[in-house]
Amino acid sequence: MRLDRRTFMAGTAAAGLVGFGKPALAQEKVVKIGMPMDFTRVYTFVTAEYSQGHRDYLTLVNERGGVNGHKIVADITDHANDIPRAIEAYERMKREGAVLIDPLSTPVARALVPRALEDKINMITTLSGRSDAADGTAFPYVMPASPNYWTQAGILIDYFRQQDKDLKGKKIVFVHIDTPFGREPLPILQALAAKLGFTLQTFPYTPPGNDQAAIWPQVRRARPDWVVFWGAGVGQTTALSEAVRNGLPMDRLSSSVWLSESDMEVVGKDAVKGVIKFEACAGGRDPKVIQAILKDVVGKGKGAGPEGKVGTSYYNIGVMMAAIVAEGVRKAFEKAPNGPITGPWLNDGLHAIANFTADGMLPGITVTKEDHQGGGKGRVARWDGGKFVPQTDWFTANQDLVWAEIRKYSAEFKKTGK
Repeated sequence: MRLDRRTFMAGTAAAGLVGFGKPALAQEKVVKIGMPMDFTRVYTFVTAEYSQGHRDYLTLVNERGGVNGHKIVADITDHANDIPRAIEAYERMKREGAVLIDPLSTPVARALVPRALEDKINMITTLSGRSDAADGTAFPYVMPASPNYWTQAGILIDYFRQQDKDLKGKKIVFVHIDTPFGREPLPILQALAAKLGFTLQTFPYTPPGNDQAAIWPQVRRARPDWVVFWGAGVGQTTALSEAVRNGLPMDRLSSSVWLSESDMEVVGKDAVKGVIKFEACAGGRDPKVIQAILKDVVGKGKGAGPEGKVGTSYYNIGVMMAAIVAEGVRKAFEKAPNGPITGPWLNDGLHAIANFTADGMLPGITVTKEDHQGGGKGRVARWDGGKFVPQTDWFTANQDLVWAEIRKYSAEFKKTGK
């Protein structure tokens, strides 16, 4: 069955989440957000779980009375990572009063940047999109509100340095999908290699990444001290499978945030023990907010998807971003209780977020008009055969190099719009 807005909304279990055009909402107090996402084509590995967590958190908020008596209503549609469809969805949501858009797709987000800036509609780019959008002076309405790919790479490299004490003379291999997303960390990795004295060797592979058989024997022969693999979906499971087949030590293998429990199950949970990844929020079911969702949303039959997915990495990232958005709404009402509820109104609220942890689930997010990353903190977690276990506290690293790159590219955007 083709998943479009009508069928998706009909299947949504979360209370309070309906399309903007519903007459029932006409007299209700609502804050409207749009979630045009890719449920059917490229980003299927993450979207369902992310969206489920996002919707469950909004249901939790709305069941408790909303924010300042207003429900946060999400209009959810499938853009299938197709730019024209995404633009069509964006324009409809804009007409219907959305004050925030979350496309969860780097190419879609890049295409929507000029519109969001011109229309003054906040666009969330969770752990994706343009890394230079961290510069709020250049992108006032584009909100990563999470560590960009440059920061993730910088934190992973610093973790390697912590383990080995010194990276001078070491060799780090970077295996990546040959797309803008896969190439994104290269400027930071190259700058860090020059600064810290390690050798960087890169191995790009053709999208989607289901054939990497020729690459990993070369990785093995390179005898790296550390390997960073950077892909998504099938590219990640293929990389892991080939690393196992070539006998690479799992405890020297690392990934960006886009590695999940499902990936480990595909390859074999025990076979990949030791693999590490970047984490932007706490995983599992221990966080207080996840416990509250289990009790007050899922436990009451109002969950948006399978209970077994509650607490997975991508589910919790969805909860993280919904919580940040809700905090922005709360701050906006604090600053202007009577609205009007517009993009600039919410933008002021998002810029007022300070040390927000969502009851300990996050490292402490602070968004300013200059820093849209939220502080750039994360941590490193290791797979123990059943779950990802934190190996560090929340921290950030190499932000001098990261921000040098951010300002370099954002300055170019200010000049050219590209």
